[in-house]
Amino acid sequence: MFPKWTMEKQMEHKVVKKTEVKVEEAKSKKDRELQETKMSSEAELRNIVKPLVNWYRENPDAYRVWVSEIMLQQTRVEAVKGYYDRFLKALPTVKDLAEAEEDKLLKLWEGLGYYNRVRNMQKAAQQIMVDHAGRFPDTYEEILQLKGIGNYTAGAISAFAYGIPKPAVDGNVLRVISRITGSYEDIMKQSVRKKIESALEQVIPTDAASDFNQGLIELGAIVCVPNGGPKCEQCPVKEYCIAHAENLTAEIPVKKKAKARKIEERTVLIFKDGKQIAIRKRPAKGLLAGLYEFPNLEGKFSMAEVTEYSKKIGLMPVRIQELPEAKHIFSHIEWHMTGYEVTVDELEKTNEEGFLFIHPEQIKKEYSIPSAFEKYTEYAGIRSK
Repeated sequence: MFPKWTMEKQMEHKVVKKTEVKVEEAKSKKDRELQETKMSSEAELRNIVKPLVNWYRENPDAYRVWVSEIMLQQTRVEAVKGYYDRFLKALPTVKDLAEAEEDKLLKLWEGLGYYNRVRNMQKAAQQIMVDHAGRFPDTYEEILQLKGIGNYTAGAISAFAYGIPKPAVDGNVLRVISRITGSYEDIMKQSVRKKIESALEQVIPTDAASDFNQGLIELGAIVCVPNGGPKCEQCPVKEYCIAHAENLTAEIPVKKKAKARKIEERTVLIFKDGKQIAIRKRPAKGLLAGLYEFPNLEGKFSMAEVTEYSKKIGLMPVRIQELPEAKHIFSHIEWHMTGYEVTVDELEKTNEEGFLFIHPEQIKKEYSIPSAFEKYTEYAGIRSK
């Protein structure tokens, strides 16, 4: 079963009784900016503990928590559910993950992107087998030592699986706490994240660490949302929120804009030899390392240039059809892609680039094609148009 905190919440939540604690009279924006170092007092955050915990509750297995948390990083809940079920069916234990063949592992992760995450998961699983006799560690400090696990994931596993009072601070939590405390500090700064983690660690309830963390994350995901305005009327802690009291939710949190991504033009080639499609394996290091892809070239090629390139590598084109353009966004790069479907002469083929010509059904089952090429998989017969 998919962990509760990753499932869509029911449309209605229990209404939390109002307490007699009043919000401290809101300070002016100018005064708060001069006192940013105070960030959030323990007293302010203690007010939200009881209503938040009452609003949300549960306690699952560490391995499952880990898998779901890694999958959910930068991926929507509704998109993850099918991948999560498939992954756990194939690799139900830490031992299974540690011993999985790389191609199988990458195929299971296909569509989620960020393949280094699942590679790091396997390395961490191997650590667990060696250093912990196959048992998932049950302390925050030991969990934090695992490959690919940072403060957030370690806090989430510690709290959700073991009830350890450690905060799990993700983007949702940064937004919620910034609004509650009325902070104008940049949530992209590591120092601000650490400050929030430290403040939450002082107030997180020892008997409800999981509920408190899950409640904060869910509150940010479905109520204290970033775009379109938060649903303050549904918030169980709105009476303690400075941003709500001062009508500042449109201004908070402050988040410095990321650097513009580098644009790369690429030409994707769907070589067809009868019913077989050409693919190749990417280098072991770098972007999309070790994954399979359709042959592609840097730059925007014309049909004449594609014809010349095909002949140069020992593939004689008998028909070339231009395909729709596509775009894929990585963390720091955007691929702007031009595509061509190239049918080659089966009898005149030396294939000097060493492409693998594989039937689409076999590709579906055995080879992981990154989502960067999703637009062109239908022309390769790997998915339906």
